Amino acid sequence: MAEPSARPGPGSGPPPSGPAGDPHPGANPHWQPDPHRGGPQTGNGYVPLGQTPTQAPQPPKPQGKNVVRSSLLMGSGSLVSRVTGFGRTVVISAAIGAGLLGNSYTTAQYFPQMIYELVLGGVFASIIMPLFVKSHKNDPDGGDAFANRLLTLAALVLGAAAIIVTLCAPLIALGIGEPEQRDLVTQFSYLMLPALLFYGLFAVLSGVLNSREHFGAPMWVPIINNLVVIAVGAVFFFVYTQDAVPNSAGQIFVDADQVTTGMVLLLGGGTTAGVVIQVLCLAPALRKAGFKVRPRFDFKKLPLRTIRNMAAWTLLFVAANQISVMAVLKIANTASGNQVQGGTFIPGATVYNNAYLMMMMAHGIVAVSVITALMPRMTRAADDRRWPELAGHLSSGIRLASFLLVPIAAAFVALHEPIAMAIFQWGAYDHTMAIATGQALAMVGIVLLAFSISQLQIYAFYAQTDTRTPAIFNLPVIAFRIGGYLLAFALLPLEWVVVGLLAANGVSYLVSLLLSMSLLRRKIGLLDMRKTANGLVRTTAAALIAGGAAYAGWLAWPDVSGNKLGQLGASFVLGGGLLALYLAACLVLRVTEMASLQATVRAKLRR
Repeated sequence: MAEPSARPGPGSGPPPSGPAGDPHPGANPHWQPDPHRGGPQTGNGYVPLGQTPTQAPQPPKPQGKNVVRSSLLMGSGSLVSRVTGFGRTVVISAAIGAGLLGNSYTTAQYFPQMIYELVLGGVFASIIMPLFVKSHKNDPDGGDAFANRLLTLAALVLGAAAIIVTLCAPLIALGIGEPEQRDLVTQFSYLMLPALLFYGLFAVLSGVLNSREHFGAPMWVPIINNLVVIAVGAVFFFVYTQDAVPNSAGQIFVDADQVTTGMVLLLGGGTTAGVVIQVLCLAPALRKAGFKVRPRFDFKKLPLRTIRNMAAWTLLFVAANQISVMAVLKIANTASGNQVQGGTFIPGATVYNNAYLMMMMAHGIVAVSVITALMPRMTRAADDRRWPELAGHLSSGIRLASFLLVPIAAAFVALHEPIAMAIFQWGAYDHTMAIATGQALAMVGIVLLAFSISQLQIYAFYAQTDTRTPAIFNLPVIAFRIGGYLLAFALLPLEWVVVGLLAANGVSYLVSLLLSMSLLRRKIGLLDMRKTANGLVRTTAAALIAGGAAYAGWLAWPDVSGNKLGQLGASFVLGGGLLALYLAACLVLRVTEMASLQATVRAKLRR
C-alpha cells in the first residue's frame, strides 16, 4: 500500500515526534526547511517540537513493493532458513534421541535464548525497529550514529549479562532440570550461555538492516548457523551414536554413564559456534547497506529515557513469558522422568520442543515475513498518527498470514503421523518418539493461527512504541497459560501431558488475541475485522475440505511405519494434494487473497 502524501490535518492529534513541518519533503515538491528556525539535530531520530533541523533529513524512498510481494520475497529466504533450521533439529534428534541426553541438551539450549529475551532481546524486538526507522528517516546521516551507539551499548550490556548468567548455570539447572539431568544441563549451559551476547548482536544488526529495508540477509544468514549445527550433529552421530548400546527398551543415551565429556563439548561448543558465525556473516550485507560498525560511547545522545521507559514494560512482558517457559520445561521434564517408564516412552522436553519448533517454522516462514514487511510501514504510519493506515496495514497482514497459514495448520492436523515419521524417525529418534511428536503436532495445527494473529496484533502496539499495553494484558495471558500447564499435568496421563501443554498454549494465544484486538480498537479505531472474519470463514472451509480429503487418503495409505520412502511419499503426495485442493476451493469460494497471489505470480512470470 502506498503511503499518503501528507500528514493528517489540524485537529487530528498532537504532532508526532520528529521535525516540525512536513516530515516527508518528497511528498511536497515546494517544501523547504526554514533556515531561521533551525534547531540542533539530536542524532537519535528526535528533534524538539516546533523546530526544524538545520539540514533537512532525507527519508527513505518508497520501495514500490506491496506487502504481498515483500512477504513472498522474504518468505523464500525464511523458508530455506527454517527448513535448514528444522533439518538441524532433525539431525540433532537423530544423533541424541529424546532420552536423558536429548532432554538435557534441549533444556540447556533454551537458556541463552531465555536470558537474552529477559535481559534485552524483548527490548530490541519492541523498540529497535521503531527507533531505527525514525532515526533513519530523520537523522542527516541516515541513523548510522544512532545505530552504532545502540550497538555499542547492547554489546556491553549483553556481554556483562553473558558472564553473569554463565556463572549462574548450576542455579539455572537446579530450577528447571530433574535431579538426574542437572549435571548435564549445567555442563551444556557453561558452553551455550555465552551465545547470549551473539544472539543480541544479531538482533541489533538485523534491526539496522530491516530499518533500511534490506530484509534478505537476516532471513538467509541463519542458514549458515543451521549448517554448522547440522555438521555437529552428523559428526556426533557417526562418532558416538552408531556404536551406542541400547537398553532393554531399545533406547540409547538414557543413562548418565553413557554421556562423555567429549559428547558435551561437541554438542555445546558446536551450537555456540554456529551463532558466532551467523553474526560474522552479516558483514557483507551491512557494507552493502552503507553501514559501518564503529564503537560509540556517547550514550547520552541516545533517547535513553524513551528506551528506559519502554524497556521497563517490555522486560515485564518478556519476564512473564520466560516464567511460562521455565514452567513448561519443568513440567515436561517431570512428566517424562527422562527415562523409559514401565516399557512406555513418556514424551518430555525434546518432543515438546520439536512440535513447538514446527509451529515456529510455519509462523516464521509466513507471519514473521509479513510482520517484517509491515513493520516499517506501520511504524511510519504510527509516527505520523495516520491511524486508519496503520489499521489497514494490520488488517491486510492478518488476512494474508491467515490465508497462507490455514493450509499448513490443516496439514499438521490431518497428516500429523506421516509428517512426524518422515521428519523425525531417524537414528536414535525411534518410531515411538516420532508418533508422540505427531500427536503433539496435531495440537500445534489447532493453535497455530491464534498464535500468529496474536503476534501480529502485538507488533501493532510496538509500531506505536507502546510497550506498556502488551506488558499489562500479557499478565492474564500468562496466568491462563501456566494454569493450563498445571491442569494438564494434574489431569492427563503422562504420555499426553506434552499435548496438554500445547493445548494450554493455545488457550493463552486466544486470550491474547481477544484482549489485544479490543485494546487496539480503542487506540486506532476499527480494524476491519468483519472483512477479516469473512476471509477466515472461507479459508477455513477450504482447509476443512482439503484436510478431510488428505486424512481419508492417509487412512487408505499402506502401512509405512518402517519404510522411510513410504513416509516421505505419503507426506509429499497427500500434502501436495491438500494444498492443491485448498487453492482450488479458495478459488471457488472467492477468497480475496487468491487474487493478490495470482497477480503477484503473473507479474513475476512476466518479468
